[in-house]
Amino acid sequence: MPYSLMRFTQIHSKTLLFLLAFNVWDYPLAGQERTKNLWPVIAPFFTPPAEYEDNFGSYRSPLVFYNGDTVKTPQDWALRRKEIYDTWTNMLGQWPEILYGNTLSYIDTVFYPDYTEYKVKFFWTPSEQTTGYLLIPETGGEKPAVITVYYEPETAVGKSDMPHRDFARQLTQRGFVTLSVGTTESTQAKTYSLFYPDIRQSRVQPLSMLAYAAANAWQALAKVKDVDSARIGIAGHSFGGKWAMFASCLYDKFACAAWSDPGIVFDESRPGINYWEPYYLGYHAPPWRERGVITKENPAHGLYMKLREEGYDLHELHALMAPRPFLVSGGTDDPPERWIALNHTIAVNRLLGYRDKVAMTNRETHRPDEFSNRMLCDFFSHFLDKERGGILSCDIPPLPPLQASP
Repeated sequence: MPYSLMRFTQIHSKTLLFLLAFNVWDYPLAGQERTKNLWPVIAPFFTPPAEYEDNFGSYRSPLVFYNGDTVKTPQDWALRRKEIYDTWTNMLGQWPEILYGNTLSYIDTVFYPDYTEYKVKFFWTPSEQTTGYLLIPETGGEKPAVITVYYEPETAVGKSDMPHRDFARQLTQRGFVTLSVGTTESTQAKTYSLFYPDIRQSRVQPLSMLAYAAANAWQALAKVKDVDSARIGIAGHSFGGKWAMFASCLYDKFACAAWSDPGIVFDESRPGINYWEPYYLGYHAPPWRERGVITKENPAHGLYMKLREEGYDLHELHALMAPRPFLVSGGTDDPPERWIALNHTIAVNRLLGYRDKVAMTNRETHRPDEFSNRMLCDFFSHFLDKERGGILSCDIPPLPPLQASP
Protein backbone atom coordinates (compact mmCIF):
# COMPACT_ATOMS: atom_id res chain seq x y z
CA MET A 1 0.00 0.00 0.00
CA PRO A 2 1.43 3.44 -0.90
CA TYR A 3 2.42 5.71 1.97
CA SER A 4 -0.19 8.29 0.95
CA LEU A 5 -2.99 5.79 1.43
CA MET A 6 -1.37 4.29 4.53
CA ARG A 7 -1.15 7.72 6.15
CA PHE A 8 -4.71 8.47 5.10
CA THR A 9 -6.05 5.33 6.71
CA GLN A 10 -4.11 6.13 9.90
CA ILE A 11 -5.77 9.53 10.27
CA HIS A 12 -9.14 8.44 8.84
CA SER A 13 -9.41 5.03 10.44
CA LYS A 14 -13.20 4.95 10.09
CA THR A 15 -12.91 5.01 6.32
CA LEU A 16 -10.52 2.08 6.02
CA LEU A 17 -13.26 -0.43 5.20
CA PHE A 18 -14.66 2.06 2.68
CA LEU A 19 -11.35 2.27 0.86
CA LEU A 20 -10.85 -1.47 0.94
CA ALA A 21 -14.26 -1.90 -0.60
CA PHE A 22 -13.31 0.33 -3.53
CA ASN A 23 -9.76 -1.07 -3.72
CA VAL A 24 -8.45 2.40 -4.60
CA TRP A 25 -4.80 1.42 -5.02
CA ASP A 26 -5.65 -1.19 -7.65
CA TYR A 27 -7.42 1.24 -9.96
CA PRO A 28 -5.96 1.30 -13.50
CA LEU A 29 -3.71 4.10 -14.68
CA ALA A 30 -4.80 7.18 -16.59
CA GLY A 31 -6.13 6.39 -20.04
CA GLN A 32 -7.50 3.00 -19.08
CA GLU A 33 -11.14 2.14 -18.45
CA ARG A 34 -12.40 3.65 -15.20
CA THR A 35 -15.59 3.47 -13.22
CA LYS A 36 -17.99 6.19 -14.34
CA ASN A 37 -18.81 7.42 -10.84
CA LEU A 38 -15.57 8.64 -9.28
CA TRP A 39 -17.12 10.36 -6.28
CA PRO A 40 -16.86 7.29 -4.00
CA VAL A 41 -13.12 7.17 -4.78
CA ILE A 42 -12.31 10.81 -4.00
CA ALA A 43 -15.02 11.59 -1.40
CA PRO A 44 -12.94 10.65 1.69
CA PHE A 45 -10.39 13.32 0.85
CA PHE A 46 -12.96 16.10 1.24
CA THR A 47 -13.28 15.50 4.98
CA PRO A 48 -10.63 16.62 7.49
CA PRO A 49 -9.33 14.02 9.95
CA ALA A 50 -11.19 14.19 13.27
CA GLU A 51 -8.23 15.86 14.98
CA TYR A 52 -8.46 18.85 12.59
CA GLU A 53 -12.20 19.11 12.02
CA ASP A 54 -13.48 22.63 12.80
CA ASN A 55 -10.01 23.60 14.03
CA PHE A 56 -9.36 27.10 12.67
CA GLY A 57 -6.11 27.77 14.48
CA SER A 58 -4.87 31.34 14.76
CA TYR A 59 -5.62 32.31 11.16
CA ARG A 60 -7.69 35.47 10.76
CA SER A 61 -11.15 34.45 9.59
CA PRO A 62 -12.08 35.36 6.00
CA LEU A 63 -15.65 35.67 7.32
CA VAL A 64 -14.72 38.85 9.20
CA PHE A 65 -14.30 42.12 7.34
CA TYR A 66 -11.06 43.98 7.94
CA ASN A 67 -13.02 46.51 10.03
CA GLY A 68 -14.20 43.71 12.33
CA ASP A 69 -17.76 43.25 11.02
CA THR A 70 -18.93 39.66 10.62
CA VAL A 71 -20.02 38.08 7.36
CA LYS A 72 -23.48 36.65 8.01
CA THR A 73 -25.06 36.09 4.59
CA PRO A 74 -24.02 35.16 1.05
CA GLN A 75 -24.63 38.79 0.12
CA ASP A 76 -22.18 39.84 2.83
CA TRP A 77 -19.68 37.35 1.44
CA ALA A 78 -19.88 38.88 -2.03
CA LEU A 79 -18.75 42.17 -0.49
CA ARG A 80 -16.11 40.53 1.69
CA ARG A 81 -14.83 38.49 -1.24
CA LYS A 82 -14.31 41.67 -3.23
CA GLU A 83 -12.65 43.30 -0.23
CA ILE A 84 -10.13 40.45 0.01
CA TYR A 85 -9.51 40.50 -3.75
CA ASP A 86 -9.09 44.28 -3.92
CA THR A 87 -6.84 44.39 -0.87
CA TRP A 88 -4.55 41.65 -2.12
CA THR A 89 -4.37 42.88 -5.70
CA ASN A 90 -3.56 46.39 -4.48
CA MET A 91 -0.72 44.95 -2.41
CA LEU A 92 0.47 42.57 -5.14
CA GLY A 93 0.30 45.23 -7.84
CA GLN A 94 -2.31 45.76 -10.54
CA TRP A 95 -2.16 43.49 -13.55
CA PRO A 96 -1.90 44.86 -17.06
CA GLU A 97 -5.11 44.44 -19.05
CA ILE A 98 -6.08 40.83 -19.72
CA LEU A 99 -5.35 39.83 -23.33
CA TYR A 100 -8.94 38.96 -24.21
CA GLY A 101 -8.17 38.43 -27.91
CA ASN A 102 -5.35 35.99 -27.19
CA THR A 103 -4.96 33.00 -29.50
CA LEU A 104 -2.44 30.21 -30.03
CA SER A 105 -0.02 30.10 -32.96
CA TYR A 106 0.89 26.56 -34.07
CA ILE A 107 4.57 25.76 -34.64
CA ASP A 108 4.86 21.98 -34.89
CA THR A 109 2.74 18.82 -34.71
CA VAL A 110 3.48 15.32 -33.39
CA PHE A 111 0.93 12.49 -33.59
CA TYR A 112 0.60 9.91 -30.83
CA PRO A 113 -1.77 6.91 -30.80
CA ASP A 114 -4.40 8.57 -28.61
CA TYR A 115 -3.66 12.30 -28.86
CA THR A 116 -2.00 14.97 -30.96
CA GLU A 117 0.70 17.24 -29.56
CA TYR A 118 1.05 20.75 -30.95
CA LYS A 119 3.92 23.04 -30.12
CA VAL A 120 2.35 26.47 -29.74
CA LYS A 121 3.21 30.07 -29.05
CA PHE A 122 1.10 32.83 -27.51
CA PHE A 123 1.38 36.13 -25.67
CA TRP A 124 1.36 35.68 -21.91
CA THR A 125 2.23 39.32 -21.21
CA PRO A 126 1.48 42.33 -23.40
CA SER A 127 5.01 42.30 -24.82
CA GLU A 128 6.27 38.74 -24.38
CA GLN A 129 5.42 35.45 -26.04
CA THR A 130 6.04 32.00 -24.63
CA THR A 131 6.17 28.51 -26.13
CA GLY A 132 4.20 25.56 -24.79
CA TYR A 133 2.47 22.33 -25.77
CA LEU A 134 -1.19 21.78 -26.58
CA LEU A 135 -2.36 18.16 -26.28
CA ILE A 136 -5.69 17.20 -27.84
CA PRO A 137 -7.14 13.70 -27.34
CA GLU A 138 -8.49 11.68 -30.26
CA THR A 139 -12.08 11.96 -29.10
CA GLY A 140 -14.92 13.94 -30.62
CA GLY A 141 -17.12 16.62 -29.19
CA GLU A 142 -16.75 19.35 -26.62
CA LYS A 143 -14.03 18.67 -24.06
CA PRO A 144 -12.89 19.90 -20.65
CA ALA A 145 -9.38 21.31 -20.41
CA VAL A 146 -6.58 21.88 -17.91
CA ILE A 147 -3.61 24.24 -18.02
CA THR A 148 -0.47 22.82 -16.41
CA VAL A 149 2.33 25.08 -15.16
CA TYR A 150 5.92 24.34 -14.18
CA TYR A 151 9.54 25.45 -14.62
CA GLU A 152 9.30 24.49 -18.30
CA PRO A 153 6.52 23.01 -20.44
CA GLU A 154 8.26 19.74 -21.35
CA THR A 155 7.91 17.94 -17.99
CA ALA A 156 4.10 17.99 -17.90
CA VAL A 157 3.87 16.41 -21.36
CA GLY A 158 6.29 13.60 -20.50
CA LYS A 159 9.46 14.98 -22.09
CA SER A 160 11.66 14.72 -18.98
CA ASP A 161 13.06 12.00 -16.73
CA MET A 162 11.16 13.22 -13.63
CA PRO A 163 8.48 10.61 -12.84
CA HIS A 164 4.86 11.38 -11.99
CA ARG A 165 5.02 15.02 -13.10
CA ASP A 166 3.46 14.48 -16.52
CA PHE A 167 0.11 15.94 -15.45
CA ALA A 168 -0.79 17.16 -18.95
CA ARG A 169 -0.16 13.82 -20.63
CA GLN A 170 -2.07 11.86 -17.98
CA LEU A 171 -5.05 14.21 -18.15
CA THR A 172 -5.08 14.10 -21.95
CA GLN A 173 -5.22 10.32 -21.72
CA ARG A 174 -8.37 10.90 -19.64
CA GLY A 175 -9.95 12.93 -22.44
CA PHE A 176 -8.85 16.46 -21.46
CA VAL A 177 -7.36 19.06 -23.75
CA THR A 178 -4.26 20.31 -21.95
CA LEU A 179 -1.96 23.30 -22.38
CA SER A 180 1.46 22.98 -20.76
CA VAL A 181 3.41 26.18 -20.10
CA GLY A 182 6.55 27.03 -18.15
CA THR A 183 9.13 29.69 -17.44
CA THR A 184 11.93 28.13 -19.50
CA GLU A 185 14.08 31.20 -20.09
CA SER A 186 13.82 32.66 -16.59
CA THR A 187 14.38 29.24 -15.03
CA GLN A 188 17.60 28.91 -17.00
CA ALA A 189 18.57 32.39 -15.77
CA LYS A 190 17.58 31.36 -12.21
CA THR A 191 15.14 34.27 -11.97
CA TYR A 192 12.24 31.78 -12.38
CA SER A 193 9.38 34.22 -12.67
CA LEU A 194 7.94 37.10 -14.71
CA PHE A 195 8.68 40.74 -14.02
CA TYR A 196 6.60 43.67 -15.22
CA PRO A 197 7.64 45.89 -16.85
CA ASP A 198 11.12 44.40 -16.28
CA ILE A 199 13.29 42.77 -13.64
CA ARG A 200 14.88 46.06 -12.59
CA GLN A 201 11.61 47.71 -11.56
CA SER A 202 8.76 45.21 -11.29
CA ARG A 203 5.50 46.92 -10.36
CA VAL A 204 3.71 43.58 -9.79
CA GLN A 205 4.89 40.85 -7.45
CA PRO A 206 6.36 38.13 -9.70
CA LEU A 207 4.07 35.37 -8.43
CA SER A 208 1.07 37.52 -9.27
CA MET A 209 2.52 38.12 -12.75
CA LEU A 210 2.66 34.35 -13.21
CA ALA A 211 -1.05 34.26 -12.30
CA TYR A 212 -1.65 36.96 -14.92
CA ALA A 213 0.23 34.88 -17.51
CA ALA A 214 -2.01 31.91 -16.66
CA ALA A 215 -5.08 34.10 -17.14
CA ASN A 216 -3.84 34.97 -20.63
CA ALA A 217 -3.20 31.27 -21.27
CA TRP A 218 -6.84 30.65 -20.26
CA GLN A 219 -7.96 33.21 -22.83
CA ALA A 220 -5.98 31.46 -25.57
CA LEU A 221 -7.03 27.93 -24.58
CA ALA A 222 -10.70 28.91 -24.36
CA LYS A 223 -10.65 29.69 -28.10
CA VAL A 224 -9.34 26.25 -29.14
CA LYS A 225 -11.92 24.29 -31.11
CA ASP A 226 -14.07 21.95 -28.99
CA VAL A 227 -12.75 23.29 -25.66
CA ASP A 228 -15.57 24.06 -23.24
CA SER A 229 -14.48 27.35 -21.67
CA ALA A 230 -16.74 26.74 -18.65
CA ARG A 231 -14.70 23.63 -17.80
CA ILE A 232 -11.06 24.75 -17.73
CA GLY A 233 -8.96 23.96 -14.66
CA ILE A 234 -5.32 24.49 -13.70
CA ALA A 235 -2.71 22.30 -12.03
CA GLY A 236 0.93 22.49 -11.04
CA HIS A 237 3.53 20.95 -8.75
CA SER A 238 5.83 22.76 -6.27
CA PHE A 239 6.79 26.02 -8.02
CA GLY A 240 3.95 25.18 -10.38
CA GLY A 241 1.70 24.55 -7.40
CA LYS A 242 2.29 28.09 -6.14
CA TRP A 243 1.64 29.36 -9.66
CA ALA A 244 -1.57 27.35 -10.04
CA MET A 245 -2.78 28.44 -6.60
CA PHE A 246 -2.34 32.14 -7.27
CA ALA A 247 -3.77 31.85 -10.78
CA SER A 248 -6.93 30.03 -9.72
CA CYS A 249 -7.53 32.23 -6.68
CA LEU A 250 -6.98 35.51 -8.53
CA TYR A 251 -8.67 34.57 -11.82
CA ASP A 252 -12.10 33.12 -11.25
CA LYS A 253 -12.62 31.83 -14.79
CA PHE A 254 -10.71 28.71 -13.71
CA ALA A 255 -13.47 26.25 -12.86
CA CYS A 256 -11.33 24.27 -10.41
CA ALA A 257 -7.69 23.67 -9.51
CA ALA A 258 -5.16 21.22 -8.09
CA TRP A 259 -2.11 22.47 -6.20
CA SER A 260 0.61 19.88 -5.67
CA ASP A 261 2.62 20.57 -2.50
CA PRO A 262 3.21 24.30 -3.00
CA GLY A 263 3.07 25.22 0.66
CA ILE A 264 -0.44 26.62 0.88
CA VAL A 265 0.33 28.98 3.80
CA PHE A 266 3.33 31.02 4.92
CA ASP A 267 5.79 28.95 6.93
CA GLU A 268 9.39 30.09 7.44
CA SER A 269 10.29 26.76 9.04
CA ARG A 270 10.21 24.99 5.67
CA PRO A 271 12.74 26.13 3.03
CA GLY A 272 10.44 24.98 0.22
CA ILE A 273 7.71 27.43 1.27
CA ASN A 274 9.89 30.33 0.23
CA TYR A 275 7.39 33.02 -0.66
CA TRP A 276 9.88 35.57 0.69
CA GLU A 277 12.17 35.12 -2.32
CA PRO A 278 12.30 38.08 -4.75
CA TYR A 279 10.87 35.94 -7.58
CA TYR A 280 7.69 35.23 -5.55
CA LEU A 281 6.32 37.81 -3.09
CA GLY A 282 9.49 39.44 -1.80
CA TYR A 283 10.49 41.35 -4.91
CA HIS A 284 13.19 43.97 -4.53
CA ALA A 285 15.41 45.51 -7.16
CA PRO A 286 18.61 43.61 -7.99
CA PRO A 287 21.07 42.70 -6.65
CA TRP A 288 18.91 40.14 -4.86
CA ARG A 289 19.30 38.66 -1.41
CA GLU A 290 21.11 35.34 -1.25
CA ARG A 291 18.64 32.55 -1.89
CA GLY A 292 17.66 30.60 1.24
CA VAL A 293 15.87 30.84 4.56
CA ILE A 294 15.41 34.16 6.32
CA THR A 295 18.18 34.99 8.78
CA LYS A 296 19.44 38.14 10.47
CA GLU A 297 22.34 38.15 8.05
CA ASN A 298 20.12 37.38 5.06
CA PRO A 299 16.77 39.10 5.70
CA ALA A 300 13.73 39.13 3.44
CA HIS A 301 12.56 42.32 1.79
CA GLY A 302 9.57 43.82 0.07
CA LEU A 303 5.90 42.89 0.29
CA TYR A 304 6.44 39.56 2.04
CA MET A 305 7.55 41.25 5.25
CA LYS A 306 4.55 43.59 5.18
CA LEU A 307 2.18 40.64 4.75
CA ARG A 308 3.66 38.84 7.73
CA GLU A 309 3.81 41.90 9.96
CA GLU A 310 0.18 42.81 9.24
CA GLY A 311 -1.23 39.31 9.76
CA TYR A 312 -2.07 38.32 6.20
CA ASP A 313 -1.83 34.70 5.11
CA LEU A 314 -2.70 32.72 2.01
CA HIS A 315 -5.88 31.19 3.43
CA GLU A 316 -7.56 34.48 2.49
CA LEU A 317 -6.74 33.80 -1.15
CA HIS A 318 -8.00 30.20 -0.84
CA ALA A 319 -11.36 31.62 0.23
CA LEU A 320 -11.67 33.39 -3.14
CA MET A 321 -12.05 29.92 -4.68
CA ALA A 322 -15.37 29.32 -2.91
CA PRO A 323 -17.46 27.60 -4.13
CA ARG A 324 -15.16 26.45 -6.94
CA PRO A 325 -13.56 23.10 -6.01
CA PHE A 326 -9.86 22.68 -5.37
CA LEU A 327 -7.50 19.88 -4.35
CA VAL A 328 -4.31 20.18 -2.34
CA SER A 329 -2.09 17.27 -3.35
CA GLY A 330 -0.01 17.48 -0.22
CA GLY A 331 3.52 16.21 0.39
CA THR A 332 6.27 17.28 2.76
CA ASP A 333 5.33 20.98 2.57
CA ASP A 334 1.58 20.45 2.95
CA PRO A 335 1.04 17.78 5.63
CA PRO A 336 -2.39 16.94 7.12
CA GLU A 337 -2.29 19.86 9.58
CA ARG A 338 -2.87 22.18 6.63
CA TRP A 339 -6.53 21.32 7.11
CA ILE A 340 -6.47 24.01 9.81
CA ALA A 341 -6.06 26.63 7.09
CA LEU A 342 -8.39 24.85 4.67
CA ASN A 343 -11.17 24.80 7.27
CA HIS A 344 -11.62 28.52 6.66
CA THR A 345 -12.61 27.95 3.04
CA ILE A 346 -14.85 25.09 4.14
CA ALA A 347 -16.58 27.57 6.46
CA VAL A 348 -17.10 30.00 3.58
CA ASN A 349 -18.59 27.23 1.44
CA ARG A 350 -20.84 26.24 4.32
CA LEU A 351 -22.16 29.80 4.53
CA LEU A 352 -22.87 29.71 0.80
CA GLY A 353 -24.70 26.39 1.10
CA TYR A 354 -21.98 24.16 -0.39
CA ARG A 355 -20.00 21.20 0.84
CA ASP A 356 -17.37 18.87 -0.61
CA LYS A 357 -15.47 21.62 -2.43
CA VAL A 358 -12.11 21.41 -0.61
CA ALA A 359 -9.95 18.29 -0.71
CA MET A 360 -6.48 17.20 0.34
CA THR A 361 -4.46 14.05 -0.21
CA ASN A 362 -1.16 13.44 1.57
CA ARG A 363 2.07 11.60 0.80
CA GLU A 364 5.44 11.18 2.49
CA THR A 365 7.54 12.88 -0.20
CA HIS A 366 7.50 16.23 -1.95
CA ARG A 367 7.44 14.62 -5.38
CA PRO A 368 4.11 13.28 -6.66
CA ASP A 369 3.54 9.54 -6.77
CA GLU A 370 1.24 7.19 -8.64
CA PHE A 371 -1.49 7.38 -6.03
CA SER A 372 -1.50 11.17 -5.70
CA ASN A 373 -1.63 11.50 -9.49
CA ARG A 374 -4.58 9.14 -9.75
CA MET A 375 -6.46 11.19 -7.20
CA LEU A 376 -5.52 14.42 -9.01
CA CYS A 377 -6.80 13.03 -12.31
CA ASP A 378 -9.91 11.63 -10.62
CA PHE A 379 -10.56 15.05 -9.07
CA PHE A 380 -10.55 16.77 -12.46
CA SER A 381 -12.53 13.96 -14.09
CA HIS A 382 -15.22 14.16 -11.43
CA PHE A 383 -15.66 17.92 -11.54
CA LEU A 384 -15.02 18.69 -15.20
CA ASP A 385 -16.01 15.61 -17.20
CA LYS A 386 -19.70 15.74 -18.17
CA GLU A 387 -19.76 11.96 -18.40
CA ARG A 388 -18.90 11.79 -14.69
CA GLY A 389 -21.10 14.63 -13.45
CA GLY A 390 -19.04 17.67 -14.30
CA ILE A 391 -18.91 21.17 -12.94
CA LEU A 392 -21.84 22.18 -15.15
CA SER A 393 -24.15 19.94 -13.16
CA CYS A 394 -23.33 21.90 -10.00
CA ASP A 395 -25.17 25.00 -8.91
CA ILE A 396 -23.55 28.17 -10.20
CA PRO A 397 -22.68 30.52 -7.32
CA PRO A 398 -24.71 33.74 -7.18
CA LEU A 399 -21.55 35.82 -6.83
CA PRO A 400 -20.36 38.54 -9.20
CA PRO A 401 -17.09 37.81 -11.03
CA LEU A 402 -13.96 39.33 -9.52
CA GLN A 403 -12.67 40.37 -12.95
CA ALA A 404 -14.76 42.26 -15.47
CA SER A 405 -15.28 40.57 -18.82
CA PRO A 406 -14.52 42.45 -22.05
